[in-house]
Amino acid sequence: MTKKVLKFGGTSVGSIERILNAAKIIKREHESGNSLIVVVSAMAGKTNELIEQSKAISKNFIGRELDVLLTSGEQASSALLCGALNEIGIKAKSWMNWQIPIITEGENTNSRIINIYKEKINQFISKGGVAVIPGFQGISTNGDITSIGRGGSDATAVAVAKIFSTDTCEIYTDVDGVYSSDPNKIPVAKKIDKISYEEMLELSSLGAKVMQSSAVQTAMIHDIPLEVKSTFTNRKGTKIFGQENIDYNKVITGVAYSKDEAKITLIGVQDKPGVAAEIFEPISKSQINIDMVIQNVSSDGKTTDITFTIKTEDFDKTVDTIKQNKNIKFKELSFKKDVSKISIVGAGMVTTPGVTYKMFRALASENINILAISTSEIKISVIINDVDTLKAVKKLHSIFDLD
Repeated sequence: MTKKVLKFGGTSVGSIERILNAAKIIKREHESGNSLIVVVSAMAGKTNELIEQSKAISKNFIGRELDVLLTSGEQASSALLCGALNEIGIKAKSWMNWQIPIITEGENTNSRIINIYKEKINQFISKGGVAVIPGFQGISTNGDITSIGRGGSDATAVAVAKIFSTDTCEIYTDVDGVYSSDPNKIPVAKKIDKISYEEMLELSSLGAKVMQSSAVQTAMIHDIPLEVKSTFTNRKGTKIFGQENIDYNKVITGVAYSKDEAKITLIGVQDKPGVAAEIFEPISKSQINIDMVIQNVSSDGKTTDITFTIKTEDFDKTVDTIKQNKNIKFKELSFKKDVSKISIVGAGMVTTPGVTYKMFRALASENINILAISTSEIKISVIINDVDTLKAVKKLHSIFDLD
């Protein structure tokens, strides 16, 4: 008997018809002799609807109450799916976060799972039942319902796979796997049959919306095999596991982009030890995530410029935080909001020289100006003007033989 986690995303349970379809998939897996724990998202669009309702009440809706509100979407999906399963002869039961319980820590709207109690679920599935768990949520040590951030149902599914020691974790979505780029924008993008945790983590954090990055990271740390597949077709999906299981025939695996970026530059900052820490400490305390950071070489030994990127939604909060920081002296604050981040990702670049040159030459041939650069062992990211996004992605996808 194989023990599996099956996770169904918002589009997979986005209507009654789709919930009934998900139930058929679960029935097929159950009748194949698999032991199943199912994790569900809210119906597509439901979380956004609830957020808008909270904003209609108050622009400063209390985090604790927002978590109670937002997690109701997944709870509804759980009950509806269980109803569908029982209707077709599969014994199923939904378990709310506090009934299991799923223990979290951290702030409201952005907590993380630290433990899941197994006894009740194990007893139920050992007797042939299918356990259905709402994703995206848990309960704090002081008894409050908490949410674990957008896309958190992926994180729930992988946490369940880890704690219950399942053989695999299958992520059902509206696409039949991970693609070399966004197939909605790049029609020639191809499905990737196998991809490493490291590459998937980079793509997820860089804008690919197939899986939440923290879920991929947890799977990588604990060596949990993942598979991304479609709820609506029977095609094979994309398997995600360690690099040792993959034979690379391409240098680059994928091209990702993110359009919700903003670039901020502090001009004329004192060039001395500790200045960067003083800049970024209050930003960190404001729960703002910093992405790319570039510090220019000081020309006079006294001042330098520090550039960094953030999500556009954090722009106003970041600027306010910088202006309120009296410990930092700078001559000018420069910023640009209409920018995008374009990234190429591939484990093959570790052993292949000339990848950076090839990327920059390709962008130059399209008259695309690079505003900032960041690299890692298997990734190169650049910031460019937003209007050049699609042109850049198409060019890079072609030049690295991904078409």
